[in-house]
Amino acid sequence: MSAKDDFFVRFWGVRGSIACPAPNTVRYGGNTSTLEVRCGGELLILDAGTGLRYLGNSLKGGAKLHAHMLLSHTHLDHICGMPFFQPAYNAENSFDLWAGHLPEGHKIRDVLAQMMAPPLFPVPPDIFKAEMTFRDFRAGETINTYAGVRIRTAPLNHPNGATGYRIEYKGQSICYITDHEHDRGPCDAVLVDLIRDADIVIFDATFTDDEYTRCAGMGHSTWQEGVRICDEANVGRYVVFHHNPEHDDDFMDGIARDVAAARPGSVVAREGLVLRPGQIEPGGV
Repeated sequence: MSAKDDFFVRFWGVRGSIACPAPNTVRYGGNTSTLEVRCGGELLILDAGTGLRYLGNSLKGGAKLHAHMLLSHTHLDHICGMPFFQPAYNAENSFDLWAGHLPEGHKIRDVLAQMMAPPLFPVPPDIFKAEMTFRDFRAGETINTYAGVRIRTAPLNHPNGATGYRIEYKGQSICYITDHEHDRGPCDAVLVDLIRDADIVIFDATFTDDEYTRCAGMGHSTWQEGVRICDEANVGRYVVFHHNPEHDDDFMDGIARDVAAARPGSVVAREGLVLRPGQIEPGGV
């Protein structure tokens, strides 16, 4: 495959709610949500959790950079890495930040300014030297980033809202569905339509079904529901994501075995994992 055709996702942060680096999370990772998607060399960044720092460090010293950052939503675990993203301090770089979940009258620029303000943070977003373009939209719209890349979106069921993304490139697709609580009845028809026939679906599986009985209403789903909706939508590879910070490596090993048995080819996201549509065996860094 030529570089201009290469299409893959790399995981830099896979946890939900709070970062939990520890000896018993080292195999899967303890950073919160950040993914790198490459579309023929063009860069999309999904969410800005603590994993964003490590992605940024990998990009330092490279060529002049332009990238689009697609935010699922603006809860702290998904944006707290932004002040520590080193490429944002390079005046040669430029970034477009997208958010589709905010209610009328609220802007992504204002949300970041509120996070990076005293007494919560010592310096404002104005400290960034890169050109920062803030793009608000409505979940459900199709957004334009790079030529040849199509990005469909849909609203997710999460407190304060969230957005799911379907990235299409060269006839293949990667979907990012996190911070979503499943319907208790039939699968959400809008979400099924978004992910239908996708090559890879990364899905919020914070809980197990047993845990969900006491965690309903918190805005998250289960790995078993991920199996159900991926089967309903005829998805290729299902990726378990947004791991509960209480789930250590041994617990995640058990989920990995169970999900692979329930839906062969499914994998549990871990930091450093690289996936390409149609790839048989998952790769690494």
